[in-house]
Order: sequence, then C-alpha cells, then structure tokens
Amino acid sequence: MAASSPVDGVRALAAPAAAAAGLVLDNVTITPAGRRRVLRVVVDLPEDAVGGVPMEAVAQASQALSEALDGSDVMGGAPYVLEVSSPGADRPLTERRHWLRARGRLVTVALAGGRTAGGRIVDAGDDGVVLDRADAEPLPWTEVRNGRIELEFARPDAEEGDLNDGSVGLDDDEADETDETDETDETDETEREA
Repeated sequence: MAASSPVDGVRALAAPAAAAAGLVLDNVTITPAGRRRVLRVVVDLPEDAVGGVPMEAVAQASQALSEALDGSDVMGGAPYVLEVSSPGADRPLTERRHWLRARGRLVTVALAGGRTAGGRIVDAGDDGVVLDRADAEPLPWTEVRNGRIELEFARPDAEEGDLNDGSVGLDDDEADETDETDETDETDETEREA
C-alpha cells in the first residue's frame, strides 16, 4: 500500500529508524525553502524515560533515516534538506507521553476556563497530571489544555556539582536552546538531492 502523502511516507520510514536508536518519532514536517524543501523530523525518548535525548541517538536515527530515504522515492525528485532533532524545552506538553517524560520538572499548566496551576510533575496517569501540590489530586485530562516547562538553573533537590542530569543547571534540551555558540546540538542536518 502506497503512502497517502510524502509526510506519511517519511513517517513510515522514520518510525523504525527512531526505534533502532531507542527513540520514538515525535513529528514530521516538510516545508518549501526556495528550490529545496526542508524535511524536519523530531525524535524523542520513550515515555518511560526521563532526561535529555542523547545526541548520539539523534545521529544514529538520522543516519538510519537518511539511508532509508536514499532507497525510497517518498520525497520525489526535488532536492531537500533533512534535519533530525529532539524537541526543545519550550515544546508545549500536549500528549500524555510529553507529561510522563517531564516527570520531576517544574511546569505551568493551562487549564480549562483560563485557569493555571503550577508545580513539579509527579506522574501522568489515567486520571490526569499529578503535581507536587498539597492537595496532590490529579488535574483531570478533560481540564488540562497544555503545559510549559519552566526553565530552572538550579533545582532545590539536586546535589551540588551534579550537572546536566536533569537535577541542576540545564538539561541537554535546554542547553541547546540557550547556547547558540554550542556546535554540539542535537540536530543532524543533511542536504540531499532526491
């Protein structure tokens, strides 16, 4: 069965490439950029993992996807640039797996009716999102619109000197977004002539 669109075709190739690197496919977009197109593929850790996406895993997924695309006609004959990256800390939390991956992080939750709630994510279960608040009752999924991770430069529960493990300082996702001079970001970009 043929893919119904180039995005669907790329998804079919990208999901196994991400899985081979221990990641999950988060998003695929194709946008025109002059005479070329930009194919952006976002990969993430599975929902049971916490922390930043390892750069080596992004590179592995990118290589596997690049090879799969080379053996496929899903992108047609026009040239394109392939960008494989992990989601940044500013990505809104909209799916249960986003909330699960952000356990332990400080968030602001947008609720129905324009209300907000804040705290650290303890869990994201069937009943909703649980924050480390005094009431500890889940915020029901029917009430939760989305969430935003609050950037923290030092977490109160971290041991001194413990960097980039999700406890103190910036995690890998946040460091990539805040240090534009860092050449070791989690984006693997390849230009392709289809």
